[in-house]
Amino acid sequence: MNYPAIAKELLVLIGGKENLAALAHCATRLRLAVKDEALLQEEAIDNLDGVKGQFKVAGQYQVIFGSGIVNQVYAEMAKLTGMSDMSTSEVASAGAEKQNVVQKAVKGLSDIFVPIIPAIVAGGLLMGVFNLLTAKGLFIDGLSLIEAYPGMADLAGMINTFANAPFVYLPVLLAFSASKKFGGNPFLGAALGMLMVHPDLLNGWGFGGASVSGTIPTWNIFGFEIQKVGYQGSVLPVLVSAFILAKVENGLRQIIPSVLDNLLTPMLAIFITGFLTFTIVGPFTRDIGFLLGDSLNWLYDSAGFIGGALFGFIYAPFVITGMHHSFIAIETQLLADIAITGGTFIFPIAAMSNIAQGGAALAVAFTTKDTKTKGIAMPSGVTALLGITEPAMFGVNLKLRYPFIAAICAAAVSSAFVTMFNVKASALGAAGLPGIISIRPNDIMYYVIGMLIAFVVAFALTIILGARHNAKVENTPVAA
Repeated sequence: MNYPAIAKELLVLIGGKENLAALAHCATRLRLAVKDEALLQEEAIDNLDGVKGQFKVAGQYQVIFGSGIVNQVYAEMAKLTGMSDMSTSEVASAGAEKQNVVQKAVKGLSDIFVPIIPAIVAGGLLMGVFNLLTAKGLFIDGLSLIEAYPGMADLAGMINTFANAPFVYLPVLLAFSASKKFGGNPFLGAALGMLMVHPDLLNGWGFGGASVSGTIPTWNIFGFEIQKVGYQGSVLPVLVSAFILAKVENGLRQIIPSVLDNLLTPMLAIFITGFLTFTIVGPFTRDIGFLLGDSLNWLYDSAGFIGGALFGFIYAPFVITGMHHSFIAIETQLLADIAITGGTFIFPIAAMSNIAQGGAALAVAFTTKDTKTKGIAMPSGVTALLGITEPAMFGVNLKLRYPFIAAICAAAVSSAFVTMFNVKASALGAAGLPGIISIRPNDIMYYVIGMLIAFVVAFALTIILGARHNAKVENTPVAA
């Protein structure tokens, strides 16, 4: 490919350098923030050499080139524009002015949770390994691996400790990331997170039992009792407290003389926020979190396969809007309370949707006679099976429409199946074929069957709808 020529032509087609506000790239996409979207020549961009698709989301204009190619095009674009040191977050910030309230809220959650995902994934996958070692009958009839080989018991115990650490100290990770997002000192945020999981407090997971038995420890301050309860594995209390901390810190800096700022601001910010956390914010938001988690599990358990089908049907449209990032917060809470929830039901449904998108794209690759479409559909379909759907969804399925319809229908059918058998994940990971390791051991067979259903239904339905679509096009009279 002639990367300099592609970059030069693309720059013209987006309205020139003066219409470009920000430029960056991720693994597969060129991410642009443009000043006037009316200047975009989308049809011409779609026909550029190497372009696999394009879409607008969250105030950004993104052009899909695929791994490797996007780096080369970006490098040439950076030379032409001088925008060589911008990050994807800067592009997101530049495009944020065009977002509505809901999009801004979703982006805010994404900005907080995305940086800590590696820690959560590491802990979750290690938890999956622990489950493989301790699951009865998975490898040996009637026995777990550690029962068959007692020498592995301590190894399993060590892995379990490693796996639990990110969830036990989740408030530290969250408070650090959230404080940074809210404009506060992230290290003060980390200190607040440490305060919320201090070993002197009652472990947050023991709160329910202590509440029933009436043994919750308290601080008695001038006759006012404050519960000494930790927030291990909590999400909502930490986010709200981190927001308050950032506002208190910045407010104090406005009124405290600069000579005393470094001395008084951190101390007062932690004390004020900590006091509010344990007296008002923590108890209130903890109850809301319990209610939200209980409601989602009730919906999942009571609505059964109908609820699963509906969720599977709408998951891909949620991905288009970017709202699927908000599920990270819910999944994190479900995994943190895994002893109660059994894991996250969102991950298997996301995997069914991803497999369905991949199956639809591969069906297009199998049936199309267009060389460029086939060249995009084949690799993007395989990528979707591995958990990354943007190239398949935006480059093939949405463009042709009927594969996308086939995919969301297949996702509904397969999601109904995995919901019927209560398939849940004990970890986060790549929602697709590699996600097998994230699934609870006893649910793996149903997860695999669900993926087969998603692929076969999407593949077959795409061929059927494609034949109908092509027949309709061929029978449409051409205007004189």
